Amino acid sequence: MQPTEPPAPLSLLGRNDDGRRFLTGALGEFRGVTSTPPDRPPFLVTKEHRRFAEFADTVRRHRYIGVCWGPPGVGKTLSARHYAGTDDWGQWQRALAAGKNTDPGPVPAAVLSARTALWTPTVTATAKEIDQALPRACQQISWALDYHQHGHVDPLMHPESAASGLTELLIVDEADRLKTVGLEQVRDYYDRHHMGVVLIGMPGVERRLARYPQLYSRIGFAHEYRPLSPDELTAVLTRRWHTDGLATAPGAEVPDFFRTVGPK
Repeated sequence: MQPTEPPAPLSLLGRNDDGRRFLTGALGEFRGVTSTPPDRPPFLVTKEHRRFAEFADTVRRHRYIGVCWGPPGVGKTLSARHYAGTDDWGQWQRALAAGKNTDPGPVPAAVLSARTALWTPTVTATAKEIDQALPRACQQISWALDYHQHGHVDPLMHPESAASGLTELLIVDEADRLKTVGLEQVRDYYDRHHMGVVLIGMPGVERRLARYPQLYSRIGFAHEYRPLSPDELTAVLTRRWHTDGLATAPGAEVPDFFRTVGPK
């Protein structure tokens, strides 16, 4: 008796179906597209961003929990979004949602490189919302990698992306918003998945986390996001002054922060 071949895996996809609904729908791990942001100036890579990227790479590589803190306005969120490719990801998702006949183009290179999900809890996030949001954010990144490699998303055909298996890092911005139960949910999600987690918050969040032994024992790296030094700030403003075309605009005046202040 000849051995029989194993049955072919079942597929959820129909004819002419590439599974893109898995990338834009709120379907959870097994199985909304953001609003259009305003135009932003090009991201400037600063010394602090490079330090943040090294920190995130380390957390991602070793699959620990890392905590990052810094005063408001220093660039923590911008660095996290640039690292994860969040703006490119949102633009690509909007192209997907535009219609089945719309070609969204390739998955953004930054998303493929970082394999990072970025999630920001709402101010009033409930336990149910957190339980839904964490797997949703991470699973979509895993499915994006499937889409890049196979040209479609089929959880039954490609089980390596199940349970967010291809996502390597989860960044939780505004972690200060999470109450005790929310922090425990993040810790539980981390325990059940093979990925690193970065918690970003205001100064003092690292001391608050020390009050939760189960979570604090899993923190392997800490990073303080510092404000730019005066020399770095001058360099950034000078570059922005030229890249925005203000320096060459007819009749342009030198702004106050570039004027030399002399004796009165």
